Amino acid sequence: MNEGDVYVLNDCYMTGAHLNDMTFLSPIFYEGKLCGFTANRAHWLDIGSKDPGYPLDSTEIFQEGLRIPPMKIMDRGVLKNDLADMICRNTRFYRSAMGDMNAQIAACKTGEKRFIEIVRRFGHNTVRDSIHDIFLQSEIMEKEVVSSFENGIYRASGYLDNDGTVMKPIFVNMTITIEDGEMTVDLEGSAPSAKGSTNCGFAQTISATRMAYKMIVSPDAPVNGGCFRHLKIKAPKKSIFTAEEPSACAWYFSSLGLLIDLIPKALENICPERVSAAHYGDSMVVYLSGHDPRYNQNYLYVEATVGGWGAYETADGSDALINVSNGAYKNIPVEVFENNYPVRINSFSLRRDSGGPGRNRGGLGIIKEYEALYDDTFLYLWFERSVTPAWGIKGGKDGAKPNVVVRSGGDVKEMLKVNAYPMAKGTTATVYTGGGGGFGCSFERDPQKVREDYLQEYISREEARTAYGVVLSEIGDIDETMTKSLRNA
Repeated sequence: MNEGDVYVLNDCYMTGAHLNDMTFLSPIFYEGKLCGFTANRAHWLDIGSKDPGYPLDSTEIFQEGLRIPPMKIMDRGVLKNDLADMICRNTRFYRSAMGDMNAQIAACKTGEKRFIEIVRRFGHNTVRDSIHDIFLQSEIMEKEVVSSFENGIYRASGYLDNDGTVMKPIFVNMTITIEDGEMTVDLEGSAPSAKGSTNCGFAQTISATRMAYKMIVSPDAPVNGGCFRHLKIKAPKKSIFTAEEPSACAWYFSSLGLLIDLIPKALENICPERVSAAHYGDSMVVYLSGHDPRYNQNYLYVEATVGGWGAYETADGSDALINVSNGAYKNIPVEVFENNYPVRINSFSLRRDSGGPGRNRGGLGIIKEYEALYDDTFLYLWFERSVTPAWGIKGGKDGAKPNVVVRSGGDVKEMLKVNAYPMAKGTTATVYTGGGGGFGCSFERDPQKVREDYLQEYISREEARTAYGVVLSEIGDIDETMTKSLRNA
């Protein structure tokens, strides 16, 4: 390694994610000595897979695009133009890929610059000692929290719907052992590598487990190298959590989304004040591709849709929030979308009655309808968590399952996963994302909160009566006598 070097890689079995997630990293040198690294990862629109973006029906890594081992893309500050050109030529959107590459290299260089500024200001020894102290602080803090949990063995399990090629549920099993301030998460018993693309490299399994652990153990403190020293992670070889060549990995997040929710489920009885019910749990991806005659160019639009999050001890779950892994996602205004793509958004709203009933209600999913304005439009869907929807805890109920309804003339189809489905002009796809699970017994919910939910159109009168035991008039007045009688019964 030399000063000014930058490396690139996207190999799923090393980085854990799918091939579209490109990782760039660079060494940091100060006065000729290696003193750290910067790294960043970004999802590229296309990396040359058999379908635009990434396929939904892949069965091996070689269908999913260009696979790059660790390679030096910049040598002593000089871009290796031949390698950069080769990578970008293997995508469908050369200009976009080159822009992403330059942006990620710039991010590495910015990180180097900022770190060197700190070292120059305080001195390398002071910075190194401070890093040691910060890491130790985090380690001690997390040890104290985990030590407060009762020693024991805790279990949780669930199912993915399928792998996109074999329509059979995929089992995820988890055992958590807590012993004297140490936590071990063991995924033994989970499904072997799937034929489809719901596999992920072990690095990403570690990352997802750490994410769930962090949300429970020290959610308010920043992440640093001292975190997770009291967390051990195990997964069986050749399973969906330890992908090996040639396993497909395009939709690696589905298994991880379930894993992240299962950790608080396993621990709900020993730290109920720190956990929430399950959230809708997956990226629920809609993507559209085709040719746009308005601009005479091909297009690809990829959207991770929003859904409901789980309720917790002190509050309702969040409505229409992006999933736990796509936290930087920004909502795209309908007007911007329709200007950029030959598709119309006919409706976009919260999904009534989708939040899991509970003393605190689960968050709501959304309803969004897309209409093809031209014949050359193809629909791709990856919707998950209908077999194991967002569950409630401490007596709370499940959130609503996801669904997608495609209408073309008089033909109506329901689907959750599809690859390159042709949408003729006028065809609509209406997506219904899942809601979050509820927390606590729903008949203990304050009737005034139930009334407010009805007036806001978050729930229906029928939901108020059957799920919460609250009888409302059409204008939202509470029938105190009927409500008391129903709840007592």
